Amino acid sequence: MTEFVFPPPSPPSVAVAGSTARFPVRRIFCVGRNYAAHAREMGRDPDREPPFFFTKPADAVVDDGVTIPYPPLTENLHYEGELVVAIGEGGRDISVDNAAAHIWGYAIGNDLTRRDLQFAARELGRPWDWGKAFDNSAVCGPVHPVAQSGHYTKGRIATLVNGSIRQEADIADLIWSVAEVISILSTSVVLRPGDLIYTGTPAGVGPLVAGDLCEVEIEGLGRLTTRIGPAG
Repeated sequence: MTEFVFPPPSPPSVAVAGSTARFPVRRIFCVGRNYAAHAREMGRDPDREPPFFFTKPADAVVDDGVTIPYPPLTENLHYEGELVVAIGEGGRDISVDNAAAHIWGYAIGNDLTRRDLQFAARELGRPWDWGKAFDNSAVCGPVHPVAQSGHYTKGRIATLVNGSIRQEADIADLIWSVAEVISILSTSVVLRPGDLIYTGTPAGVGPLVAGDLCEVEIEGLGRLTTRIGPAG
């Protein structure tokens, strides 16, 4: 038996729809600017850029219905509603045609972003970590097993703040499809069971303040709800 100098933390996990079991989270990958309109609102040309990825720590995951404190070091916290893919079978150099076989399920996600820190890093050519990979930044709803839900290639996605729609698009609008994202990502890293992939957010990103109720809806997956509390 391995001896640790202090007790290791419990593995991060997210809920599974219709079950008391939980999905263990190994890594979190996020696709940047994967909807054309969002790429344009970020000042980029979506027709000229291949997909790129950034990461969040696995223990940044937050369940549905949780109130999270407004994060430190920012005055411009943004929501980003997304479709999340949960990997159940690992692999390297996965083909587009075979990508679906590696998916365990789908969930609704909210890629919370300290936009001011992200933009400051971008202007200086620095990594985005402090803008993207902070505590409680990867909100994720229950994972719906593919065996029950089927695959998601289309369907309405929307984000609401205090009941007002701020983002609205269709999963079919993804520049790089779920299968293509998995295939491309697997050329760079070996995907493993437990990996989550946030597939990108539509146009309409904007700020959240303490007291706001943020809800992300995806057709067939229900609604993810997060309340922003005061600064922790």
